Amino acid sequence: MPFRVCFVCTGNICRSPMAESVFRARIHEVGLAGLVEVDSAGTDGWHEGDGADHRTVSVLTAGGYESGHRARQFSVSWFSRRDLVIALDAGHLRTLRRLAPTPEDAEKVRLLRSYDPSAGTDLDVPDPYYGGIDGFEECLRMVEAASDGLLDAVRAALEGRAA
Repeated sequence: MPFRVCFVCTGNICRSPMAESVFRARIHEVGLAGLVEVDSAGTDGWHEGDGADHRTVSVLTAGGYESGHRARQFSVSWFSRRDLVIALDAGHLRTLRRLAPTPEDAEKVRLLRSYDPSAGTDLDVPDPYYGGIDGFEECLRMVEAASDGLLDAVRAALEGRAA
């Protein structure tokens, strides 16, 4: 059974699809594509069925990442089918932990930037939606910086499963 990671932001059109694309690329680069599944969702359903924001698509394309995406809302039932639920900011973290049906499910919820040792104490990936392209570029840098640490954590979890 694959290890499953879901990235979650508010509307699933900016930050979480960006994190999904970047992390999926990392998984492919290291040959874990068959062992790890990656997806994303929003805490709210405002944009369900929509593609990613055009600025998200622009920075992903410029960075060499895939950008095909359709927004959807996170469902409580998904906790049973996800090993990690990665929140993009503290508000998402609180919302997801409140939704978690069990304490074990709440433990699956982590902040993305907690995997970036250089992040310091500011672990939020800020919402770029109301700003310009520079905010999306900054989000991409933050996501990329945290992805290596997340990849290390997923590798360790896979090794733990094999033991």
